[in-house]
Amino acid sequence: MNNSAEWFNWDPSLLVPASYDLLWGTVAFVIVAFVVYKKAWPTFISLLDERREKIEDGLLAAERAREEIKAEREHLADEVTAARKDAARIREDAQENAKAIIADARSKATTEGQRILESAQRQIEADRIAAESSLRTDVGSLATTLAGRIVGANVADSDVSRQVVDRFLDELEASTPANTEA
Repeated sequence: MNNSAEWFNWDPSLLVPASYDLLWGTVAFVIVAFVVYKKAWPTFISLLDERREKIEDGLLAAERAREEIKAEREHLADEVTAARKDAARIREDAQENAKAIIADARSKATTEGQRILESAQRQIEADRIAAESSLRTDVGSLATTLAGRIVGANVADSDVSRQVVDRFLDELEASTPANTEA
């Protein structure tokens, strides 16, 4: 038998179909492939394009969101830095204000203390003058009484007795500092 004749006249088997099945199967496949290519393939391609566009849009939106977040973080970092600078400036202003208030309070206290000291010195001087005057009068009266007892006469003239007492006290004052220094 001839090998080529056997090839065209083979018996259908489970693994190799009959030639008419191959022919009609191939024709049906080509028709189905043509219909799928003309009808379903454009829809499938448009769905893939749509999906690709959505994915690209999503990626672009995500990139924009990342950029916005980055810009927002930088903005927030700038605001935090500005807030820290403001807080430092406010602290410095508060410290300067506190120093000014303390200096002002010290100045007022010094002025008030000086005023009180001057007032006290004036009061002491007035009291000293009043005490001197009272003491001079009392000593004068006692001296006049004593002089009257010693002399045995009553010094009647008050002007004369005052002059005598003043002279006596002046002499006493003049001699007193010399005694205290020695």
